[in-house]
Parts: sequence; C-alpha cells; structure tokens
Amino acid sequence: MASHRKPRQHPLASLTGGSRSARTARTAATLALAGAATATTFDGTGQAAPPPTPAQVKGRVDALYQEAEVATQNYNGAKEAADSAREELSRLQDEAARRTSKLNAARAELGTMAASQYRSGGVDPTVRLMLSADPQRYLDGAAVLERTGSHQAAAVAGYARRLGSVRQVRQQAAETARRMTAGEATAKKHRVTVVRKLDAAEQLLSRLTAEQRQRVAGRDPSRDGGAAGRAGRGDGLLGGVPTGSAAAAQAPDSRAARAVAFAYAALGKPYVWGATGPSAYDCSGLTQAAWRSGGVALPRTTYTQINAGPRIGRDQLAPGDLVFFYSGISHVGLYVGDGKMIHAPHPGAPVRIAPIDQMPFAGATRPA
Repeated sequence: MASHRKPRQHPLASLTGGSRSARTARTAATLALAGAATATTFDGTGQAAPPPTPAQVKGRVDALYQEAEVATQNYNGAKEAADSAREELSRLQDEAARRTSKLNAARAELGTMAASQYRSGGVDPTVRLMLSADPQRYLDGAAVLERTGSHQAAAVAGYARRLGSVRQVRQQAAETARRMTAGEATAKKHRVTVVRKLDAAEQLLSRLTAEQRQRVAGRDPSRDGGAAGRAGRGDGLLGGVPTGSAAAAQAPDSRAARAVAFAYAALGKPYVWGATGPSAYDCSGLTQAAWRSGGVALPRTTYTQINAGPRIGRDQLAPGDLVFFYSGISHVGLYVGDGKMIHAPHPGAPVRIAPIDQMPFAGATRPA
C-alpha cells in the first residue's frame, strides 16, 4: 500500500515553483513582464518610440545648421579681430625695434658727450642721470634741462622723446597682444560650438537613407551647380533665372556686375564654414569674395556686411545687392534678379541658386 502513495511534496516546493513545467511557465511570464516594464520605462507607453520622420529630421537639422551659422559668423568675427591684432602686433614690434635702435644711438651720443666732459674735467649731473640705471627719473624734472648747454639740452631732450616713444609703442604692443589672445580664445570657443552643432546634424542625417538625405538636403541639379554653373557663364535663362551675363547686365554698375559674374562662376563649389575661397565658401565668405572681384572690400561677417552700404527695400533689389536672413542677420546671399539669389547654404549643399523667400528675410544692402 505504501508503494502507491503519492510522494510528499517538500514544504518549500510551493515557493520554488513546484514542477519544472510550472517553473518554466512562471519564468516566461516574469520575462515578459520585465520586457513590458522596460519598454514602459523608456517611452512611458509600453511601446518603443517610433523613429523620427524625414520631415522631423529636416526640421531639426535645419535648426542646427542655422545655429551653426550663427556660431560661424561669431567665429569669423573673432578670427578677423585676432588676425587684425596679430598684424598690428607685428607692425608695433617692428616699430619698437626701430625706435629702440634710435634710442640706443641717442644713448651712445650721450655717452660720447659724457666721455668728452670727463676728459675736460667732469661729467654734467644731467648726463650722469641719463646714463644711470633709471633714466626715467629725470623726466619728472624738466627744469634740469634749463641748466644745460643748448647742444647738450637738445641731446638729452631727444633721448627723452625716444625713450618715451619706445615705452609707448611697447605698451601698445602689450595691449594688442592681449586683444589677439582674447580674440583667439573667443574664436576657439565658437569653433567648438560650430563643430558640435554640425556633428549633431550629421548624426541625425545618418538615420536616413541616401535618398531621404538627398531630399532633406534639397538637392536639385538645376540649383546645385553642374549645368547651372556652366550656363551661368553665358547668356540666356536657366529655369526662369537670368544666367551670369544676363544678370550682370541688369546690375546697377560695373562693380555689381563683376560680383554677380563671380557668384555664378562659384556655383557648385562646396560650403565649408569659415572658408573664403577660392575652392570653398561659407555664406559671408562668398559675398565678400564676389564683391572683392568688383573692387569693393566688404567686411567678413554678415553682422558687418549689412552695414557696408545703404539699405535697400525688397522692391528695389537689383543684381549684386546683398540679401540677409533671420532676425539675427546670420545668413547672406547675393541677389541675381527674379526673386533669386546665389548663396552658400550649409554643409552638404554647394553654392547654389535659391529663392530669397526660402528663409526669413531680414534686409538688404547695396555695397558702396
């Protein structure tokens, strides 16, 4: 009878799961619940978040490009200031060297004068003071010169002027060096911002297919150069837009005409932030180079180019005018007529023709 009894279950069996099949079922249920909980933790709905649509990616990428453009213009301005300070510092250093040479010559003249006086019976106190370790002391007592002979007074006064001028130039050089260092630090900060924004845009674009990336970039052979670039050097129309010679003929003067012709010749060249040509451009680098070809020196940034001539209303635009966009004046293009401009848009989009109503219009200038 005992052999037919059902084996007694261990007291802990109900806690450990009982039979293997029961334990397996409970394990599967636990994993399923855990998976559901994990999904809920990430998106709060129990489902994985859908990937962004191409339109959403384009919106965010466009915003990043615009933010990068702002940082690019700030970088351009800081770099221009640093470069200008570097050139000025070099000039001041050369000037300080020339003035120091003249100072040494004046000092040598005073030394000769002192030696002559010594041989004749002594050295004048004024000359001794000038040859001391601290010649600046004598500058506080102008009356000292009245006690010297006319020739000696002239020599001492000349030394004083040269000493003062050397110190003035050296002070200017020191201040310029500080400005240069500050400009370089500011440029570096904005450079980091530009790179970070563009990296973020590239990461978003990497989620798209090649075809989607083309659409997001707004690629259009009629606007990206190629045929446009070739036709832009001749006459006629391209997609309803005057080509290089035709647009240049409508320019208000020869300088604007040359700027327009230059812009057409640049069609298809890549956008590179901070670039001023000849192989690549950013937006203000292109307009600066175009007008330089017309004999007009524009400043480097959009913020300063907008003040490079009289303001022009939209209804007064003529080929060659500069057109600016966004409330912060962070983008610029060169107007070519028929509501179109040539501009360097952003990374991945070469110099192209585009409608001026493609971006928020902020103003226009006719360089003078």
